[in-house]
Amino acid sequence: MSTISSSDDPLAAVEAVRVYAIPMRTRFRGITVREGMLLRGPTGWGEFCPFDDYTDAGSAPWLDAAIEQCTGHWPTPVRDRVPINCTVPAVGPEAAYEIVTRSGCRTAKVKVADRPGSLGEDQARVEAVRSALGSDGAIRVDANGAWDVETAVRHIRVLDRSADGLEYVEQPCRTVPELAQVRRRVNVRIAADESIRRADDPLRVAVAEAADVAVLKCLPLGGVQRALRVAEACGLPCVVSSALETSVGLAAEVALAAALPELPFACGLGTLSLLNGDVVAPSDAVQPVDGHVRVPATTPEPDPTLVEAHAPTDPVSAARWLSRLSRVSAVLRRR
Repeated sequence: MSTISSSDDPLAAVEAVRVYAIPMRTRFRGITVREGMLLRGPTGWGEFCPFDDYTDAGSAPWLDAAIEQCTGHWPTPVRDRVPINCTVPAVGPEAAYEIVTRSGCRTAKVKVADRPGSLGEDQARVEAVRSALGSDGAIRVDANGAWDVETAVRHIRVLDRSADGLEYVEQPCRTVPELAQVRRRVNVRIAADESIRRADDPLRVAVAEAADVAVLKCLPLGGVQRALRVAEACGLPCVVSSALETSVGLAAEVALAAALPELPFACGLGTLSLLNGDVVAPSDAVQPVDGHVRVPATTPEPDPTLVEAHAPTDPVSAARWLSRLSRVSAVLRRR
């Protein structure tokens, strides 16, 4: 795409776009292929990859983040590497054990509640993760808002026993009032994710009485600078987590984690292993080493060969993303 010259167009500084489609190693968040766009601007590349369930208006912060990334500069980091957790999808106990032992991480985030009636499988998965980590590792579980209050209280108590102590439970219920009810009834920290990033105004959502931890994802929140403002506004300890980006978008998430004044928990930034490929060469990819990721000085440069290899084979898919980019940029113009 050529540079757009209109000064009020949010894509005016964007020099090129590329669409990617990368298969997932395991079904995750209901998807088997991760799709998105790479945008090139004067300071590098940005990533625009809202999930399909985001409306055009809901996708606008994702485009803000991509434009920030390819046209601006990140804040000065206060650390040069970030501790991370490994991510365990809704897999069997043997696979869960292998994921944890292979990761080198001392914290594991375990997906639970992927379908109704999964408690027995969730228990087995959590027990396998505890076995892999040993007694001194930390386990957190993520329900993605799947439970009602009574189910959440019951399942959290069971999984807390299975884990021999959970670090926290991420988004057990959908709404902030539900989180507050659960928090009053369990002895496990509650973390808010969707309640923050999918709020009408993440800077104003009141989660202090409903959660102990804030999970931040800078792409859905509108970029590194805005996510830092959300962190300050919520007044809670923060964990930075990925939105299943390639190394391009992950670099922005790492930049956020590196800039937070305090980082008491490991972050969910080791998710590149969930993708069966990347658009960045392995030497520059955001890959964990000994349970940490290094903080890149700039956004990694996509490798043209890999970008081409992961271009969608279906022209309809590429056209759909170009249309989406146009619609979402129109949302930004109207703000």
